[in-house]
Amino acid sequence: MADVARREAPLCSEQFGSGTARGCRAAADGTLQWEAWGKRWWGFSGAFTAKPGERDGDGGVAPGTASPPLSRLLAVFLPQGFPDSVSPDYLPYQLWDSVQIQLACWAASSLPGGWVANQPVLPNRSKMDCNAKQWRLFADILNDVAMFLEIVAPIFPLCFTVTVCISNLAKCIVGVAGGATRAALTMHQARRNNMADVSAKDGSQETLVGLAGLLVSLLMLPLVSDRPSLSLCCFFFLTALHIYANYRAVRALVIETLNEGRLWLVLKHFLQTQEVLGPTAANRMEPLWTGFWPSLFLSLGVPLHRLTSSVLELQQLVEGHREPYLLRWDQPRNQVQVVLSPMAGPETILRAATHGLLLGALRGDGALPEELDKLRNRVRAGPEKESWVIVKDTHHVLDKLFPKFLKGLQDAGWRTEKHQLEVDEWRATWLPCPEKKVL
Repeated sequence: MADVARREAPLCSEQFGSGTARGCRAAADGTLQWEAWGKRWWGFSGAFTAKPGERDGDGGVAPGTASPPLSRLLAVFLPQGFPDSVSPDYLPYQLWDSVQIQLACWAASSLPGGWVANQPVLPNRSKMDCNAKQWRLFADILNDVAMFLEIVAPIFPLCFTVTVCISNLAKCIVGVAGGATRAALTMHQARRNNMADVSAKDGSQETLVGLAGLLVSLLMLPLVSDRPSLSLCCFFFLTALHIYANYRAVRALVIETLNEGRLWLVLKHFLQTQEVLGPTAANRMEPLWTGFWPSLFLSLGVPLHRLTSSVLELQQLVEGHREPYLLRWDQPRNQVQVVLSPMAGPETILRAATHGLLLGALRGDGALPEELDKLRNRVRAGPEKESWVIVKDTHHVLDKLFPKFLKGLQDAGWRTEKHQLEVDEWRATWLPCPEKKVL
């Protein structure tokens, strides 16, 4: 009985990624007998199995039966280690992205020239990674506008050249915005330093979907080529579906790093309820039709000479600032400008941005904690020239508030070791205020 129980007990086990582990038991003839791989709906989790004694793709022995064709096919289109090697929003985003590519192909088939290829990516210094979702949606909508201009160009012969030039210019902008945001989103989705693999599989998916779209386009061309009104109707219908699919794809993204928009949503909720929104809830609330341009309210990393022109102003600016940043609040314009020290790291920049948004909240009407509510009453009653006093007092409030807020961010799943706040490259050093000097 003991020998039978020993043979029935697993000797060892193995698993692929976070998949179900399979055990290995001793057979009666002394050989190892492996359990079958546990299936998932996408196949065998990418595992390659072979007959006993054969070698798998990595040079090791992979006991079991032959790998199913579906598993090998999915390995061409999904990143290695899927789904654990990518972000949780990878699959819904890719599905809707594939739909919008297909619809773009069909919409392009209504054009006189048929298929419209993407323009090459142009070099650009814009910080589109701060608002990658908004710029991604903008690029796809602008691409639809460019295709529409190509449709109407022959209808107005006198403006043909100008219309085509504007269309090409729009497609160049699409190439810049689309390429930049694609890189940012690929970086977000790659969770195991596998950006190249995720990008390559994205290209495989686009190639497959593009080929399918091209086949449908070839079937549609004879139907619409001699019917301008039908061509235009098809274009508008497919373009509407294309924009909707793009919206759903971008809305499916859940980015765990904070930009200004997401930080404001989370901070406002925290000030009202003392609870921190998680990435899923905040991304669902994030507006997608705004946020393309740099913020006019909060400027991070500005030059010091822009904030002060006298010794007195510099003393007022430094007073009360113990963190490695200086902040000036222009109340009439409701603008916050922040000078950063070379020692300012991601958490310091996050605190500086929180500080600036907190000052903006003092001009609003939402609920605030008691200390901040008192400061808001002083802002409404006091002279605007004493903004530096309010800034100094908000430092004391933040000393108590920010550690709790930061811990809440980390507990909720936000990644605070990096951010997507727009920060300029200016850095400055300054002497401490005289009363703060350590002798």
